[in-house]
Amino acid sequence: MIADGRIAIDGETIDTPATVLKSLKGVTVDGNPVAAPEPTRLFLFHKPAGLLTAERDPKGRATIYTALRNALPKDAPRVMPVGRLDYNTEGLLLLTNDGEFKRALELPSSGIPRTYRAKAMGKIGQNDLEALFEGVTVDGVHYGQIEANLERRSGLQNWIELSLTEGKNREVRNILEHLGLQVSRLLRVAYGPFVLGDLQRGGVIEVAQKDVERFRKALARETQA
Repeated sequence: MIADGRIAIDGETIDTPATVLKSLKGVTVDGNPVAAPEPTRLFLFHKPAGLLTAERDPKGRATIYTALRNALPKDAPRVMPVGRLDYNTEGLLLLTNDGEFKRALELPSSGIPRTYRAKAMGKIGQNDLEALFEGVTVDGVHYGQIEANLERRSGLQNWIELSLTEGKNREVRNILEHLGLQVSRLLRVAYGPFVLGDLQRGGVIEVAQKDVERFRKALARETQA
């Protein structure tokens, strides 16, 4: 953009990126003033099953943005999902307007746990689940440490809670199917300190600004440690 002569300060075109900005005052792009960045905002969305975590779908299927049109507050900025939830997976999806914050939340190195509840059919014992703490390799893909507990069982029907930090594609389903289980429902109930709670399906709530900033600072400290 600088090479194309599109950036100016007080009407004077900038020709080098080696330019120190003390503020955004007087800075323009294509003649339009550059606004200060919006404050970081974070929303919790209860994604229903049957929605794609994408902006659009070539096949015409509904996406999360279909549901978000009426769910987000009127003053909400353009938001991006933090990570993804599969088409048939429901539960907590974080949304933010800050790309850097989104990336920090997604990185496995940040160590942020994602917690799921799965309804699955088959024979399984707590010992089988505890073995996942050492990680497991499925079809050549290695999944790291997973904390898993058998919440309850009725015949061959099981409710299992799993907590992991990687967030690889279809991770929970792949692991449970590897254990011989058939997943009929998968629900994400928490992402780090943010919990689904009793948020209604399709509903959105905003995290208070002070809580977002507190979490960002804690995340930055842990990343630097």
